[in-house]
Amino acid sequence: MSTKTVEFAVGRTPEMGVDSRPTYGPLAPIDLGEPDIGSEHMLINIGPQHPATHGVLRLVCELDGETVLRVIPHIGYLHSGFEKLGEYRSWNQVVPLTDRMDYLAPLIYNCAYVMSVEELMGIEVTERCKVVRVILMELDRIFGHLLFSGTWSIDVGAFTPFLYTFQEREKIYSLHESLTGARITTSATRVGGMMADLPEGWADACRKFVNELPRTLDQVDYLLATNGIHLGRTQDVGIISGEEAINYGFTGPNLRASGVPYDVRKDKPYYDYETYDFEVPIGEHGDCYDRFLVRMEEMRQSIRIINQALDRLPDGPINVEDPRISLPSKTDCMNDMESMIHHFKLITEGIHAPVGDSWFSVEASKGELGMYVVSDGGTKPVRWRVRPPSFVNLSVIPKLAEGHLMSDLIMINASLDIVLGEIDR
Repeated sequence: MSTKTVEFAVGRTPEMGVDSRPTYGPLAPIDLGEPDIGSEHMLINIGPQHPATHGVLRLVCELDGETVLRVIPHIGYLHSGFEKLGEYRSWNQVVPLTDRMDYLAPLIYNCAYVMSVEELMGIEVTERCKVVRVILMELDRIFGHLLFSGTWSIDVGAFTPFLYTFQEREKIYSLHESLTGARITTSATRVGGMMADLPEGWADACRKFVNELPRTLDQVDYLLATNGIHLGRTQDVGIISGEEAINYGFTGPNLRASGVPYDVRKDKPYYDYETYDFEVPIGEHGDCYDRFLVRMEEMRQSIRIINQALDRLPDGPINVEDPRISLPSKTDCMNDMESMIHHFKLITEGIHAPVGDSWFSVEASKGELGMYVVSDGGTKPVRWRVRPPSFVNLSVIPKLAEGHLMSDLIMINASLDIVLGEIDR
């Protein structure tokens, strides 16, 4: 496996060294002793409105004092039935539904869905489309991790990093808007290509953003990685070993923080990821602190990928030049009868996919995202199923929180970086 390990220089200060793991304050384990069997356990609800649950998640906790004995996650408060709705939409009409799954990194879900349909149809997108999609997916990986680091700092009681990260997110919103016309619900992809090519000046604006971002990341990293309260609330909290993480189905940064070097971009490359020079950050301890560090470093690696993709961005068409798949240009529609007919058929009926099924997985910001589609030869999917990383990652909360204090549960939940849109799909 061609995966490299990144050694973290915590706080990025030379005097610490790359192997140091500084501690500040009272970090020694607290002996909670045996629970008093004569005491009465409490049942309390965290959520579904509590901000610390990162969405409409309800956690029913059984407590002995402040010690968590058991956690039962309750989901379904945001259930939208996306997978069933997809069976009543044409292949391209499903794209807007994918925005609303992980609305913190929508372009990754846009791309993953159409890539599964293109594999079903045997479509090879253009080289320009491949590179553009890589740029967009890595940009939204940063997008999602910026939100994680900002809300993570709020949960630990640090407000300043939140302001820094959300200021950078605003710049990505502007890039979303200039490309798609929307800030959150991008709906940018189409089967066989994109809704539109990159507007003039977009690539330069993107490069300017990624080249300026490391300065902010260094500031956030230093503020959090050298803060005693942050270290005390995250180090040795919510530990899970690599073997256990695999057994629970962990993927993405949560799995890599436990020392397992699995990344879909490296192990099952797509869109020429094997030709990009980047490293996969790997943690050692599998605790909340390592999950934070892995995501911080992943943003720096995404910057490397985006710069390489911008350097190799080729000219040429963004969409497959097949009238059965891609809409003709406005000029062709108004001057050529055949183009007008193709336009009419694509709009009224949609694309016809061959009989069969297809599975395609990508490395999303929260883990491995899989899309499975089934076709009966018509213009709509017979079945559409999603393997969402947050849904799987959430299942481990009861194990991670057991025996910790209730305040630790907040950081454990934050460290998993879940989004309820894809959980309740």
